[in-house]
Amino acid sequence: MSISTPGGPERRPTVVSTGKKPAAGRPAAADKPAAKAGAGKGAPRQGAGGGKGRKPIAPVKVSQGRNWGPIALFVAVGVLAVGIIGYGAWAAYQGSQPWQKRADAIKGVVDFRKKDKDLVKGGNHQQGTVKYSVLPPVAGPHNPSWQNCMGDVYDAPIANEHAVHSLEHGTVWITYRPDLPADQVAKLKEKVQGQEKMMLSPYDGLDKPISLQAWGFQLKVDNADDSRIDEFIKTLRVNASIEGPNANCAQGVTATGTTPRDLGNQMEQPVTQ
Repeated sequence: MSISTPGGPERRPTVVSTGKKPAAGRPAAADKPAAKAGAGKGAPRQGAGGGKGRKPIAPVKVSQGRNWGPIALFVAVGVLAVGIIGYGAWAAYQGSQPWQKRADAIKGVVDFRKKDKDLVKGGNHQQGTVKYSVLPPVAGPHNPSWQNCMGDVYDAPIANEHAVHSLEHGTVWITYRPDLPADQVAKLKEKVQGQEKMMLSPYDGLDKPISLQAWGFQLKVDNADDSRIDEFIKTLRVNASIEGPNANCAQGVTATGTTPRDLGNQMEQPVTQ
């Protein structure tokens, strides 16, 4: 290629050779397309808004926390176990106490063995009506014939004089107001029926709905659900006897009525009339 200039001869461009041939398959440097701005390595990545690149997001740590369910269960079981062991130890201690001490520990019980020692001497048999200073009576002079006390449930009042003789034999006598609700009476019957040295009867003039008697002891409560009833029975039935555990409760008077029956000092057959 020649270049002509006005008024002069044509000049040919001077070609400077480097002596190197371009590598096969590779375009000369001048032939390479210009690199896009910012496309080089290490160039910061542009955000959508043209700001600086986003910082790496740190992973969020999720706190697992303690599993309180098993811990609470373990604590509850431990408390229950301690309670059971403690109650067992207390019951064993209570059971090892003399019965009279256990009786005095019953809240509300009256111990006439301490209040009136002459009243609880026993063995004082007499015919006819006896006037008692404590009603229902818990001890004192009484008829030679005892009331049958083999878990007997009497639907009418019985004579004090026969009942006291039964107490001397180790009986627990439960009395109740005649107007006590039927469901309450039924609960008392369940505690008495079929239990030797137990008897139940209504009693007029009680100052509390229910009154329990053993020889020398009395407890008055407001309803048949009172747990002290069972404590009284468990502690004083048989134990309160002053004639020993083998004192007879059968072949006694089974008739009702508040007038005592004078049958002498020996009963060979149960009295029903």
